[in-house]
Amino acid sequence: MNVVAIFDIGKTNKKVFLFDENYRIVWEKSTNLEETVDEDGFPCEEINTLTNWILDKLSELKELSEYKLKAINFSTYGASFLYVDEEGTPLTPLYNYLKPYPEVLKEGFYAKYKGEKKFAVKTASPVLGSLNSGMQIYRLKEEKPELFEKVKYCLHLPQYLSSLSTHRYFTDITSIGCHTGLWNYKKMKYHKWVTNEGIIAKLPPIHNVEVSIKIENEISVGIGLHDSSAAIIPYILNFTEPFLLLSTGTWSISMNPFNDTPLTTEELQKDCLCYLQYKQKPVKSARLFSGNEHEVQTKKIAKHFGLPEDFFKEITYNKDVVADLRITNFKESSFNTDTYIAKCPFENRNLDSFKNHEVAYHQLIKDIIAQQVLSTRLVIHNSPVKKIFVDGGFSKNSIFMNLLAQAFPEMEVYAASMAQASALGAALAIHNSWNPKPIQNDLIDLKFYKH
Repeated sequence: MNVVAIFDIGKTNKKVFLFDENYRIVWEKSTNLEETVDEDGFPCEEINTLTNWILDKLSELKELSEYKLKAINFSTYGASFLYVDEEGTPLTPLYNYLKPYPEVLKEGFYAKYKGEKKFAVKTASPVLGSLNSGMQIYRLKEEKPELFEKVKYCLHLPQYLSSLSTHRYFTDITSIGCHTGLWNYKKMKYHKWVTNEGIIAKLPPIHNVEVSIKIENEISVGIGLHDSSAAIIPYILNFTEPFLLLSTGTWSISMNPFNDTPLTTEELQKDCLCYLQYKQKPVKSARLFSGNEHEVQTKKIAKHFGLPEDFFKEITYNKDVVADLRITNFKESSFNTDTYIAKCPFENRNLDSFKNHEVAYHQLIKDIIAQQVLSTRLVIHNSPVKKIFVDGGFSKNSIFMNLLAQAFPEMEVYAASMAQASALGAALAIHNSWNPKPIQNDLIDLKFYKH
């Protein structure tokens, strides 16, 4: 059986899948690897452990007699650079994008390049410190100039993992285009600071993610993709009518591939950003930290009512509870409010005011939806979108899905499910390199929610 192997590397879970020519998963393995710390004692990925796990799994895959390995690709979390020497060996730890960024360095940088607001608009990157991965390179150059001299290439994580097999070095547009501060969206090329600071020479050539590299004469290896950009590929290939994808996990990201209006300063302040699709088209997006909020608040509810932490898995949508809550809260801001809710309203609620955990949980989801609607509307605005697809954790939550459908009466709202969206996207990106069959249009299961 001909298969493609996809390494899907998250911050917590590291997975490898084999997909057959119909994009069904036929084999999988996963692991959690212990973190280490960098030279400042800040937690980070143990890159040697990850490298060894990937090389070990590749050897294992090549030995599987029932499968013929035709191609390999990688989808990984973004905003993470590795700095390698001539041999492709990392010279530094894989620094964590959550690491605090030095204030003085940040201020000096933005003062040099026309200030935060102008820079953010040009690069479609809200000012996020280390999450702007270009700023990580700048920090290395400024704080460790001798080490920076030795760097041959700055590689985003997917391209580093791909280079383990190919020993070739590339840059991928989906990694550069994601809030890195490296890309000028107006001119669709690197921002001038990348040249001014002498960084351009250390960024390998940009390579088309659909074109793979042949190794061992028969295996095609992709250059890898940023996971959020990979996750939208199955939708772009399956649906031609304008849609918005609400990808939910720790972050809920509203991604609109049918809105290419430039970001405004106001949108950037409300956590909007642009991704670059694998076809180099901008995808206007808005982020909300709602999966994290859900985790924090459900623990509080569980503790208050003396329940196990996963109590919410047993709760389904109850329209009577919602109707009662709407009467109780009718003075609160409606869905049409223009005020952007920066904080989830549930944070300030008194749990004693709910008669039981079911009512409290419905209120939590109602509050998350109030935020979500405002976030999503930022990127639907002035675009032809008529469908919303929700994937990830909240797509399986009947309260979330019903309330979302009610909040967008003018849209068709669907829960979408497919096995491993990022991995599937990475496999589809290199379809022409290994798979003779046409891509079927039933890769995604949809469940419609009436408003």
